[in-house]
Amino acid sequence: MSQTPDAPSSSSTLRAIAQTFRLTGWISFWIQLVLGVVSSIIVLLAIFNQRTGSPANNPGTGFGVFLAICGLVILGGGIYLAYRYTRIGKQLESSNPSNRPRKSETVQVLRLGLWVNLGGTLVTLLGAQAIVGTLVARSISPQAITTQLFDPTRIISGLDMLVVQANTNTVSAHFAGVIASLWLLNRINRP
Repeated sequence: MSQTPDAPSSSSTLRAIAQTFRLTGWISFWIQLVLGVVSSIIVLLAIFNQRTGSPANNPGTGFGVFLAICGLVILGGGIYLAYRYTRIGKQLESSNPSNRPRKSETVQVLRLGLWVNLGGTLVTLLGAQAIVGTLVARSISPQAITTQLFDPTRIISGLDMLVVQANTNTVSAHFAGVIASLWLLNRINRP
């Protein structure tokens, strides 16, 4: 990313790229952080509110919640990379060219951010599929209709639906990270 200091147009372009990195990094950071915190709270509530013998303790839901937690952990990496974009923007504003990151290093960080968020999206979507599949199986099973009157653990609760919402929030957070990485890759590769 180092440019020759005697070219005024390259200096203004570098300054614009640095501002884009900082702004996009902060927007991505806050979107991912807020959605990640909300999703984490919901998933923790779901884990601590499980009743013994509840259908929510079946392997499908357990695996789905495990993948949801993995998606949240990966989201932590995406949040860190979004913050790192802001630091790259600050380094690009440095008056000393030796303090600026090279373009190849910056592209490598952006690609890492893209892969982290795509991997997190995949893991979280797999978790959502497992949870939704379990909930659908519970809702259409022949025993569900007759036992719901007698066994309240067979009813799909609001907390079950909140776990689905948490997965949707996590996927949205990863999507924001993907968009930020692609936007910045496009911005620095412009002629």
